Amino acid sequence: MTVIAIEEHWGLPALTAAVRALPEDRADESLVLDEMGDNLEHLHDIGDARIAVMDAQGIDVSILSLAPPGTQPLDPADAARFARQANDIAAEAVRRHPTRFRAFATLPTADPAAAVAELERAVDLGFVGAMVYGRTGTVPLDDPRYDDLLAAAARSHQPISIHPQIPPVAIRRAAYSGFDPMTDLGLATFGWGWHLEAALSALRLIVRGTFDRHPDLQLVLGHWGELLLFWSDRTDSLARVAGLDRRVSEYIRSNVHITSSGMLDPTLLRHALEVTTPDRLLFSTDHPFHRPTRADIDRFLAEFPTDEARQAFTAGNAQALFRISPPGA
Repeated sequence: MTVIAIEEHWGLPALTAAVRALPEDRADESLVLDEMGDNLEHLHDIGDARIAVMDAQGIDVSILSLAPPGTQPLDPADAARFARQANDIAAEAVRRHPTRFRAFATLPTADPAAAVAELERAVDLGFVGAMVYGRTGTVPLDDPRYDDLLAAAARSHQPISIHPQIPPVAIRRAAYSGFDPMTDLGLATFGWGWHLEAALSALRLIVRGTFDRHPDLQLVLGHWGELLLFWSDRTDSLARVAGLDRRVSEYIRSNVHITSSGMLDPTLLRHALEVTTPDRLLFSTDHPFHRPTRADIDRFLAEFPTDEARQAFTAGNAQALFRISPPGA
């Protein structure tokens, strides 16, 4: 059985240093999480050591994506420069290991026109999609200035993966503070805040009518849909007031793909299969932040109700969405 893992992160030390040098109001405190344990060692390798980990887990292909926060905190010129550098490095890793790696493009969303140009360049380099964030500074992804980017992604069949990001400083102070620093950070990131940010970004795109304008645009959301799959009764009520053509849950079923992000919980799988369809689900480990063993993965895959649904999850859906040829094709 072929296994394709998406959202498998890598890191660019020069970009990390540039983000660390930003003033406090533009800093991204979640970089601390990269330094836990041996995460940095894993993030900085997209060669033989990474492939050895994949082999141990039973993963055939990893879709590489630059670890958060990407380039989104930087000014436009630096964002464009680092996005190009990151994409060149990722493209070279794919060139060296064409049967084991594919990659999501990094886009300089601080400059919407440059982001379109870099997406188009990434298509020529063979990238299979792009990973972005739901907000650049204070500007959300559904802002009209990004409509050309979303149109270009739809036109070139490049799925857009929305990765979680830390909430703005004012929201962190109001809603995620009052504990010790690490608890504050955990509450604002992996424990809760990250996922609300990503869910809100996708929901705003739907409410903005993005998929009515660009019906071919496909999104990818991690962590079993960033809570959206659990709240459809309420989000569907937005369709009428927003003047949408369909219910929110219908857009999710037709324009959003859901990944596991290393959360190998059969209860989450069963709920996802109830509210969406098997062709919308994708496997990912969220490397190196989750590191399931091969036994963990095998136990989880045994929970699928049919062989067809299991094979779609492990490879078939990714092959279709990202246009990855099956082995031997």
